[in-house]
Amino acid sequence: MGEIKRVLLIINLLKEYSRDWGKKIEAELRGRGIQTHSFFFDGQGDFKADGEYDCCFSLGGDGTVLYAARTLAPLGVPIFPVNLGSLGFIAAVHPKEWVQVFDSWIRGEAVLSRRLMLDIRVERQGKTITRETCLNDAVISALGIARLIGLGVESVVEGDGGADGIYENTIRANKIRLGHYRSDGLIVATPTGSTAYSVAAGGPILDPELAAVIINPVCPFTLSNRPMVVPAHETVIVELESEQRSGIILTIDGQVAESLEPRDRIYIRRSPRDALLIASDREGFYNALRTKLNWSGGSLTEGAPHA
Repeated sequence: MGEIKRVLLIINLLKEYSRDWGKKIEAELRGRGIQTHSFFFDGQGDFKADGEYDCCFSLGGDGTVLYAARTLAPLGVPIFPVNLGSLGFIAAVHPKEWVQVFDSWIRGEAVLSRRLMLDIRVERQGKTITRETCLNDAVISALGIARLIGLGVESVVEGDGGADGIYENTIRANKIRLGHYRSDGLIVATPTGSTAYSVAAGGPILDPELAAVIINPVCPFTLSNRPMVVPAHETVIVELESEQRSGIILTIDGQVAESLEPRDRIYIRRSPRDALLIASDREGFYNALRTKLNWSGGSLTEGAPHA
């Protein structure tokens, strides 16, 4: 790990003691000769980088990490996720242990986890109206009383045409129609997001560093519609039916919302940038998984007879 000269702190004001911990961390870093800049986050915000950062401290819970990842992944800034909420799957560093973990990272001992992110593009009448990035999931869901919506889903092997040309090239590539869904909605989730809304809707739990994407219908009208896992190198295309009985909304990481219209097409593909999470390794993920899901029990060798 190179020298740390400038650090960003994203501080979630909705978390108790976040300001206090922010001041403590700032004081420690400045005592080491590291410049700091604090951005206060209250569930919404529009951070604009005013220069380069060597690291970002995320002070909050998993939601704060999601915001930091969407904001900083294009800049390649690693995120140091200090957990000020309940036990998180992503925010893994206990505030009282941050100095120890930070020093371990500086020495090159703490794991830097690379997490797949998704790029989302919404096309309406042939024109792009929205581009977003997510670490957890993109959810297409209905509004109002008549909740059932109709969606066509295809998977396409990416062509070769760059960040913008990729979408046009995929149309002419190897297209596979995955099916038609009538459901309350559809979740397209990353492995990191597999433990969020998707698992609550009956989806699988994936190892956080797999290169795969989950396609999971929410309360499908046809019981045989089941979640699928597809390779991350494929683009998922979702097209809304021309007639819908309800308004439809696209939600990104549970934090960004965009209204959709009939016949809109949503292109979802792997982002060229991964989220870089410090000390959020696979072991921490599985520890959180066992705790949250109450997977109790001792080790495989506990109580085993000696040879």
